[in-house]
Amino acid sequence: MLRWAGAYTASTLGDSVYHLALAWAAVSGGTPGQAGLVMAVAAVPRALLLLGGGVVADRLGPHRVVIGSDAVRCVVVLGLAAALLVASPGLWALAAVALVFGAVDALFLPAVGALPARIAAHDQLARVQGMRGLAQRLGAVVGAPLGGLAVAVGGPATAFGLAGLLFALSLPLLCALRPRALPAGHRPGTGTALGDLAAGLRYLRGHRLLGPLMVIVLLSDLGFVGPLNVGLAVLAEQRGWGASGIGWVLAGFGTGAGAASLVLTVRGRVPRAGLVSGWTMLLGAASIAALGHAAPLPAAVALALAIGLFAGLSGALCTALLQTACDPAYLGRVTAVAGLCSLGLAPLTFPLTGAAIGLWGLGPVYGVSAAVCALSGVYGLLVTSVREAELPG
Repeated sequence: MLRWAGAYTASTLGDSVYHLALAWAAVSGGTPGQAGLVMAVAAVPRALLLLGGGVVADRLGPHRVVIGSDAVRCVVVLGLAAALLVASPGLWALAAVALVFGAVDALFLPAVGALPARIAAHDQLARVQGMRGLAQRLGAVVGAPLGGLAVAVGGPATAFGLAGLLFALSLPLLCALRPRALPAGHRPGTGTALGDLAAGLRYLRGHRLLGPLMVIVLLSDLGFVGPLNVGLAVLAEQRGWGASGIGWVLAGFGTGAGAASLVLTVRGRVPRAGLVSGWTMLLGAASIAALGHAAPLPAAVALALAIGLFAGLSGALCTALLQTACDPAYLGRVTAVAGLCSLGLAPLTFPLTGAAIGLWGLGPVYGVSAAVCALSGVYGLLVTSVREAELPG
């Protein structure tokens, strides 16, 4: 598990450095609008290909797909770094790299979600999710400043080179993993890609626990991402906190989410995981509603810490339950559906959140978003299969 955690941390750091370098290079080479298009272009292939990426992960095995994805990212980013050293390729090259990254993400995300079930025992999957959460927090906290330092020292080329080296660092750690083969009778489909995808969706729809978990993931993300992205920027502007205030609130959220991941990493198992997930989501929803009315910055930071703690714990428990309940042969496809809910559908609320804040103000919008999050917790508590779900002990 430590090799996997090290590889995932290196890959997450590389991803953070890459995105910062891409943003800086795009802003430096064009208008703000053009830079925004470059940054957004990766979302298109990621959303369109994500379900297909789940099929590929199940067919080829998540271990191979994760190695191949990081290898492609390493080569592409190092190639861009070399190009920037000798020429000025322009925004088209940045957009092309962003498109490649979006397509690779569509393969990487389902595979990296399915891999823990092949390398860790069932009773260790919650601990692995804790390690994954810690790696994500480390990537967010350390990766951006590291990328900024690289840009300051040698420009975007140096930052892209650093990102490529971090992706390269993950490869020997990934190659050293020895994933278990699927048990007899648990083989991925061998029909057409569309047939395998349809089989995965039928499996998900008919499962007594996985289907409800997808509803919970979708509702919680729909209610969560708007207030913590668009809403937070407006909140900081109206309260007079400034950009530094946004940083403090995000730091509070990251600290809470990191604490939740640390709890899972140390404990390895939370009794009555389904019940705990539902109640912690309700507590997180209450904290979101309160954040919309927070005036002093310290109060907002404390509420953000609570949101990170409760929502982080609930999300990690849902993911661990998903991985332990799912047949390993379908885990790539099931993970892809969960990723599509989080990365494909939930961000569509950004423009809606901004428009709603303009019409009705912060308090009502935060209240409605919190109600959607609370609905996910209530649904989990009402559905017997979720409420009584347990992690292996």
